[in-house]
Amino acid sequence: MPTQLEIFYFPDDRLDAKNAARYLGLSPKTLAMMRCTGKGPRFVKRGRIFYFKDDLDDWLRAGQATSTAQAAAKSGS
Repeated sequence: MPTQLEIFYFPDDRLDAKNAARYLGLSPKTLAMMRCTGKGPRFVKRGRIFYFKDDLDDWLRAGQATSTAQAAAKSGS
């Protein structure tokens, strides 16, 4: 049975980096590395790093594939 995760959203659907990583199923460190290399979802830096839920969903949808070969081609591997 899947475990439900608690994810905190700000009223404007922003998530901090920790909650964004949890939402995406990534570790905060992986998300930070993706941010540094420009391979992750769009983010906003206003003292702290924030992500908008819509940007996270768009990023996830952009990675959709029907096979592992298609996924590798999309990621450039």
